[in-house]
Amino acid sequence: MLRIRAVTVDFWGTLILDPPSSDDRYRRRRLADFETVLAGAGVRVSQAELERAYEASSSFLGRLWSQNKDVPAIEHVRAILAAVDPGLPERLNAEALAALLDAYARPALLVPPAVDTGARRALERLRERGLVLAVLSNTMRTPGATLCKLLDRFGLLGCFARTIFSDEVGVRKPSPEIFALTLRALQVEPAATIHVGDDPVLDVGGAQDAGIRVIQVTSASRKSLGPQRPDAVVPSLAALPEAISSLDEL
Repeated sequence: MLRIRAVTVDFWGTLILDPPSSDDRYRRRRLADFETVLAGAGVRVSQAELERAYEASSSFLGRLWSQNKDVPAIEHVRAILAAVDPGLPERLNAEALAALLDAYARPALLVPPAVDTGARRALERLRERGLVLAVLSNTMRTPGATLCKLLDRFGLLGCFARTIFSDEVGVRKPSPEIFALTLRALQVEPAATIHVGDDPVLDVGGAQDAGIRVIQVTSASRKSLGPQRPDAVVPSLAALPEAISSLDEL
């Protein structure tokens, strides 16, 4: 077994304590801002119409995500607009589309999610050992560019050599492809990498299918996690340096 050289870390439920589903709490703010931007562009749309369009975009994204595929956030915006009126995305100018994208992406910065307060020191300790760190995460409706701003606000962005978000690369966990392209970016082999995440399917199963050892963030014991269990568990990221040291000695 190669010595550990790199650690990839999930965003939602790992660095950030909120689960991915919490991203939908920004819906009301998004739609209110959409109504304002569209009115400024001469398009009158009711909140009820926008609600229906948002639901339609959820179906579009759900079908896409079920295939482990992803698209940039501007395509989310276009899907909402097309559900209001199929011709609307093409009628709006670039300025209006940019304003809508900003309205769509911004709410997480206005009401930020909760962060693991032990993450920064744990990540700094790993960097001090010479390990290369990367974020490897699916996005929901908030794009990776906004999630990077959140990481920067929490003092975490500088800990990472790379950030790999599904909306930017077009593929989602648990597909081995997103793990493989991350390792290529870091120039490390699977056997020299540890992935850290909370989800038993996306993180544990995905990493293992890619030949990567995995540490799951969970309050459960490792023995209770069934046959496809992680290589180690931690209750929070504060315990990560010790868990990685233990795996490095195997």
